[in-house]
Amino acid sequence: MEQPSITPQEVLTIMTARDRFSAWLGLEIDEIGKGYCRLHYTVKEDMLNGFERIHGGVLFSASDSAFAFACNSHGIITVALDVSITFTRPALIGEHLFVEAKEIHLGNKTGLYDIRTTNEQGDLVCFFKGTAYRTAQKIVPKPVS
Repeated sequence: MEQPSITPQEVLTIMTARDRFSAWLGLEIDEIGKGYCRLHYTVKEDMLNGFERIHGGVLFSASDSAFAFACNSHGIITVALDVSITFTRPALIGEHLFVEAKEIHLGNKTGLYDIRTTNEQGDLVCFFKGTAYRTAQKIVPKPVS
C-alpha cells in the first residue's frame, strides 16, 4: 500500500526547522495549505533603509519565504525559477505587514504564484510574482533516531 502524501503542515514543519533566515526576519505563519501560505511580521528598526522606510530587500525576502512555503506545500522539492517584485507604498517601523501567497497555476514542472504584502489597513505594499520549478524529489521527513 502506498504511503499517504505529506501534508502542507508537515512540509512547513520540515522547512521552518531549518529556515533560520525566515525566523531571523520574525516571520510568523498564520495559515498553510496546498499552494497557499499566509504569514505576518512587524517592521523593526533594523529593517529600515536610509530614509527610515522598510528596505526593499526585506519585502522581497518575506515574499520569497511565503512563495517557498506555498510552492513546496505539495510535498515536492520546488525552487524559484523566476521572480519579480513591484513596490507600491512604504512601510514604517512598528507596522504589521501581512503576506499572502496564492497558487495561480500548477503544472507538471512549473507553478505560478501571486504574493501580495499588505499593511494593517489592507493597502498593497508590494506585489511579488513567482514562477517555481518542481523537481522530481519528494519532501520526506528525517527519520527519528
